[in-house]
Amino acid sequence: MRYLGLDLGSKTLGLALSDTTRTIASSFKTLYFTSGDYESTIAPLKEIISEYDIKKIILGLPKNMNNTIGERANITLEYKKLLEDNLDTPVILFDERLTSVISNFILIEADLSRKKRKKKVDSIAAQIILQDYLNKEKNENE
Repeated sequence: MRYLGLDLGSKTLGLALSDTTRTIASSFKTLYFTSGDYESTIAPLKEIISEYDIKKIILGLPKNMNNTIGERANITLEYKKLLEDNLDTPVILFDERLTSVISNFILIEADLSRKKRKKKVDSIAAQIILQDYLNKEKNENE
């Protein structure tokens, strides 16, 4: 049983997977789609959920720094409903503020070119979201 972390962008969906003990999150892949065509992500997500025995989806919620909900967060809320309407897997929203900044910093420190960073940043952000959620869940259960 694993969890799937998601970082939704306007044209990309970063994915991360937990290990079966739900202790460690790993960057998995990035799905690309035409701007606004969020429905095109459903079929590949169904395959991943089935193949990896996903029991929970952790979807990053991009709140503003002052904790308000902006345009991107509203789009994410609509995407959550799309996922819930099409998948039989619970979807949990999790605060993702600064995850893209942190993932870019990690990739810069790894000395990746701008082109390579662009391909990896979303899945790394999803990994950070999922790892933060796993840590929070573990701390709550102790």
